[in-house]
Amino acid sequence: MSELKTQPNDANVDTFISRIEHPTRKADANVLLELFSKVTKQTPVMWGDAIIGFGNYSYRNSKGEYNWLMTGFSPRKSNLTLYVMQGFSTYSDELLTLGKTKHAKSCLYINKLSDIDLNALEQFLIKVVADMRAKYQCS
Repeated sequence: MSELKTQPNDANVDTFISRIEHPTRKADANVLLELFSKVTKQTPVMWGDAIIGFGNYSYRNSKGEYNWLMTGFSPRKSNLTLYVMQGFSTYSDELLTLGKTKHAKSCLYINKLSDIDLNALEQFLIKVVADMRAKYQCS
């Protein structure tokens, strides 16, 4: 089995966030940290250099079995990236309520939190986490 490049590690999440230079991105990261912690009831863990993950699950594909974060986010320079591992095919209604976002296969991109409805985001994350826990044995 080959290993994934991005792995959970012991890096300090608060230290990572404190080093974000852009003040809005740093403030938004702190809001997301609180929101994801509340919704998942999990301790945040750094995955690689820049992803803050919550919980984990195992999945299998043709190359092997892997462990990955259940959900999480990364305060990237260009946007906030939220990880929705199961994708967005069943969340079209929820996406409409969020506000200004873009998405790819399993990433939701937000320029800044002031562009979206935080209450709608919380409800969306509650559903995403419940769906992951129903489909996988998440920790």
